[in-house]
Amino acid sequence: MNRRVVPPSRPNCYPVIDTLPPRKFAGHGARVQLDGSAARALETGRTRLLAAGLVFALAFTVIGGRLIDLTLLSQNSEPKIAGGPTAPQRETGRADIVDRNGVLLATTLPTASLWANPHKVLDPYDAAVQLNTALPELSHAEILAKLTSEKGFVWLKRGLTPRQQYAINRLGVPGLQFRQEPRRYYPHASLTAHSVGFTDVDDNGLAGIEQSFDSKLRGAVKPLALSIDLRIQHVLSQALTDTMAEFKAIGAAGIVMDVRTGEIVAMTSLPDFDPNRPGDAPADARFNRASLGVYEMGSVFKIFTTAMALDGGIVTLDDRYDTSKPIRIGRFTISDFKPKNGPLSVPEILMYSSNIGTARIAMDVGALMQREFLERLGLMLPSTVELSEVGHPMMPSPWREINMLTISYGHGMAVSPIRLVSAVSAIVNGGILRPATLLRQPANTEIPGTRVISEQTSHQMRQLMRLVVTHGTGKKANADGYMVGGKTGTADKLIGGKYARDARVASFVGAFPMTEPRYAIFVMVDEPKGNASTYNYATGGWVAAPAVRRVVEQIGPLLGVAPIRTNPEDEESELLYVRASAKAEKVAAN
Repeated sequence: MNRRVVPPSRPNCYPVIDTLPPRKFAGHGARVQLDGSAARALETGRTRLLAAGLVFALAFTVIGGRLIDLTLLSQNSEPKIAGGPTAPQRETGRADIVDRNGVLLATTLPTASLWANPHKVLDPYDAAVQLNTALPELSHAEILAKLTSEKGFVWLKRGLTPRQQYAINRLGVPGLQFRQEPRRYYPHASLTAHSVGFTDVDDNGLAGIEQSFDSKLRGAVKPLALSIDLRIQHVLSQALTDTMAEFKAIGAAGIVMDVRTGEIVAMTSLPDFDPNRPGDAPADARFNRASLGVYEMGSVFKIFTTAMALDGGIVTLDDRYDTSKPIRIGRFTISDFKPKNGPLSVPEILMYSSNIGTARIAMDVGALMQREFLERLGLMLPSTVELSEVGHPMMPSPWREINMLTISYGHGMAVSPIRLVSAVSAIVNGGILRPATLLRQPANTEIPGTRVISEQTSHQMRQLMRLVVTHGTGKKANADGYMVGGKTGTADKLIGGKYARDARVASFVGAFPMTEPRYAIFVMVDEPKGNASTYNYATGGWVAAPAVRRVVEQIGPLLGVAPIRTNPEDEESELLYVRASAKAEKVAAN
């Protein structure tokens, strides 16, 4: 055996004697032969390395092939859920709701909800005290009752804000857990509350569009587009809020409708509420006065009586009626608010809002024709708008002579504002009644409708309604350049079976521009109080008409309605006014 001395690697170390087996050198390039266990170990390692390499190569081949398939070979398609046709469909939550311009009105966001397992809460009394500090809207007794229950799961608070979740997390109370849940949010709060509606904590639609389209919104991806224009909605809401405050009213309602399509561009009911917290609102705030409320509308109904008589050939614009004396039927007396004490032409009867003259026109028309005409206008049926909050009209039964006379000027029959606006739209748009809708309609699409009056009658009514604003009771609705036409209305409210003299509804309904009407507008103020600026009057001409003027002046440019400086239609109306007045003077002279 050969020996060699290995020098120490460090100082102060003794040399090590290494015993080496004898070696044979075959010169440069000689290969060392391994025998026994060393050779077997090397062979095993080589085999394992080869197998691992093959596995990695196969994996990279599969991944590369799939990438090529997805990026180059496969067609664009929706992803499918494994499991064939019986597999459950993908749940996407609740679709957004947007206005006609795509502005978000309702959306769903993930929020944290707090629950507890009472069995794991070590000290329910202390936990209830701590939770009450983080969630002061919950009472200590309510929290304690839940934390001491025998259940294994209790909800404590759903739909937490991030701040609330952070505060609860800091408490470090064992047994409390969070669950992510979807929650519906309404970015514009009360502005569209009555149209859009709201959902409950489980995302079920409870009111408005949310309820009417609950099944369609569930699991949908594409937003639901409404006909509402948020800009117009804001203007209308602000005008009604200011009017309510000025006249100390208990409520108000307003509608702007496209007369060519029936689309509701704005709809407001006041008081309103925050749909993010509907449970905090009183019942009166959640009540939709624009669609669910039904009211005796007063003199705005004279539009329908006049149109009915003209379209039926019962009267002409030159016909005159004696309004010098009240009409007495049994114990009822029909008189005028500001009597003219003489004969009035048909245009003057509408322009000066004569109850006596309108009732005499109704006498010539008759109850049968009156009922048929109002039914044709849809005023005897609930609106078909896409809301569950729709009011049913109230009408007399039987339809006696006195009912015929009072209904002619808007008393004795109650309808919803949305029905009224639809009917007025048909009067001014050429005679076609189209259903009101809250859904955006495709552009440049002909919306089907039903003819209710002739185009000639519609043209005459536009002239008469313009006269009301230029020379009659609606002068304060005259928006410069926009040719507003319409009719004022004032009706005492029926309370406890009797008409209250100190509680009334003041309104104005009309359209603009009267050369070629594009939008109908309605404003109603519930129980306004007169003030010094109105000489203590609280009629439609003093209360609602000025609000209409302010709205039209602001929304006209937004809707693309250019002001008209020379009004050929006004010239026709002026000639009609001069003709009627001249005949009145001639009759008076004789």
